[in-house]
Amino acid sequence: MEGKLDASGKRFAIVVARFNSFITERLLLSACDGLLRTGAAKKDIDVVRVPGAFEIPLAARQLAATRKYDAILCIGCLLRGDTAHYDVIVNEVTRGIGQSAQETGVPHAFGVLTCDTLEQAIDRAGLKMGNKGFEAALAAVEMVSLTQGVRGQGSGARKPGVGRGASGSSQAFPARSAGRGKGKKRG
Repeated sequence: MEGKLDASGKRFAIVVARFNSFITERLLLSACDGLLRTGAAKKDIDVVRVPGAFEIPLAARQLAATRKYDAILCIGCLLRGDTAHYDVIVNEVTRGIGQSAQETGVPHAFGVLTCDTLEQAIDRAGLKMGNKGFEAALAAVEMVSLTQGVRGQGSGARKPGVGRGASGSSQAFPARSAGRGKGKKRG
């Protein structure tokens, strides 16, 4: 089973940090573009602005708790400085977003850049390495579809073809390919 890239009829909240806004605004625009291109309506996308990345998990958690949204997109940009502050914030933001998703059951897409330099952030916000806001939108749409599909199977019924190998035998997982696990790092 895997999710589909169809956002039609789904509601999304985007939590975006104002800190490093010259990067986060580019990520936000691309996240909205990704949602719209996959079928979301403008009226079904709410944008919530927070001061910085540290505030993203709390806002995301509160939005998820309303049950008004099918997914929450978390957008921010953290740049490494000369202190340990960066590491503390990165860890807390990552933990908080993940914990919110796990505890609420609402998919959260991680669109928080964690970069060593401003140049890396600019590259990930659309210059050389695509746009991580757009990628977060696609991940959110796919996870909404996947989680709804999994919940729909709660009765124990198996969807046709799911969990069956090419020969029709019951197979929990597809065979591993020789190159598995050696792909490109996400980042």
